[in-house]
Amino acid sequence: MTHGQARDHPPHATASGVYNVRPVSQPRAPHESTDPGHSDPHDFTGSDSGASCFALCVLWSREEPARVGEVLLVPPGDHRPGYTVGRATEVDDRGALPLALCQLRPFSLVTTGPLQDPRISRWQLAVRPAGDGLHVELRGRGGLLVHGAPAERATVRVGDLLELTGRLLLLVTRRPLAWPRESSFYPTFPFGQADPHGLVGESPAAWALRRELSFAASRGEHTLVVGPSGAGKELVVRAIHRASRRGERPLVARNAATIPDTLIDAELFGNLRNYPNPGIPDRPGLLGEADGGTLFLDEIGELPAALQARLLRVMDCGEYQRLGEARRRTTDVRLIAATNRDPAILKHDLLARFSVRLTVPGFAERPDDIPLIARHLVRQILADDPAARARLCPDDEPRLSPQLITAAVRRSYNTHTRELSELLLRALAASPGPTLEGPPLPTTSPPPSAPSPDSSPPEPDEAEPPGVTREQILAALDRCDGVRDRAWRELGLTSRYQLKRLLKRHNIA
Repeated sequence: MTHGQARDHPPHATASGVYNVRPVSQPRAPHESTDPGHSDPHDFTGSDSGASCFALCVLWSREEPARVGEVLLVPPGDHRPGYTVGRATEVDDRGALPLALCQLRPFSLVTTGPLQDPRISRWQLAVRPAGDGLHVELRGRGGLLVHGAPAERATVRVGDLLELTGRLLLLVTRRPLAWPRESSFYPTFPFGQADPHGLVGESPAAWALRRELSFAASRGEHTLVVGPSGAGKELVVRAIHRASRRGERPLVARNAATIPDTLIDAELFGNLRNYPNPGIPDRPGLLGEADGGTLFLDEIGELPAALQARLLRVMDCGEYQRLGEARRRTTDVRLIAATNRDPAILKHDLLARFSVRLTVPGFAERPDDIPLIARHLVRQILADDPAARARLCPDDEPRLSPQLITAAVRRSYNTHTRELSELLLRALAASPGPTLEGPPLPTTSPPPSAPSPDSSPPEPDEAEPPGVTREQILAALDRCDGVRDRAWRELGLTSRYQLKRLLKRHNIA
């Protein structure tokens, strides 16, 4: 298979859809047999359907930004020589097998090959499973940062960040060994991009959401969408409606929290002209407007309990009564509601009528998707700014700094996409160059007094970071073409003064 070539079926996959993932140096045709007395450490066939393996997910790449979201799968088992990460496609002198990047989805596995960045060594990292984590060791040139701290070797666990200094940022995560194989449940779209419904993400959590969305769209039952603020609940609701049999009919949306208490009945059920007060026009209400389509009530937990009770008959048989009208009406409407609160706040009999429920995961459950979402948001932010787009987004690939991605992934979110958009906007305001840098950190300390014209600026009393070697400093300066203001950032230092101290200590001119 050529570089980046897709297959109709995942390589080395059984009929049940269990992946048999192999390093790039160990190809084997599906019909080949193996010695039954020899255990192949790279053969995932027959794995427990609930099992998973360690994976290193690309969060950022200086030379290959389009590969964000791809993963290096680390096969389970006790392969003593371990594995390598780098540009090599063959085993090293220790017998360690090279891992290849792949685009992994529930119904496909496309091997895209090793890293191509010439500044990354052929065998850059040595990797092997170690209990509940991975043991990683730096073998190539350049530096290795583990959660921002220089290291030659470390044991890392799920959620840890690894940076090949200034070249590549990886997240330790896991991927299932067995995903459902059918591809018909969702429309096709390019890897790492927004899907036809606007959802972004390649993590298991993102694909579980798509599967739940597809199931909800195929049903006609009333649906409850739960998830934290800003996680994309409305996007999911609109996708369910658009993909359902009612997709050509209207979607009527209203935030229940914005309806005044005195008008809730009239807003939902409608009213006759001049009722309850003269001059009030005849209104069909939200239920009448949504007839034949979908009514979306956001923040349904804000509805008073009495009104929740009056929705029960509508949800059961479509019957309702407009204010001031004696006869009953019927409506063919599907109710989809959303809330960022515990569903238990709803009346139990109302909650029982939402027979289809799905949860939109927050960023904490899908950190490997944050760079993809950030990239998507940057494209949207720059859509109306051609000059900034030409500067920061050549070839339609936004240039984001590793510090910005690290800050975005480590952040604890309250409003998720909204908060990430704010972070990116602040970064844009602080980035005059060709790369979107991290925004300045907020400070509560007063600004330093301006120095006199004949005095040098004071240097803060900052400790020198341990473990930064002369070789790492020289490599960073080389990558940054000698620009020290970029080099200290690549080394993970807190300021240029730390770099100045290190240059003096290591006698680097």
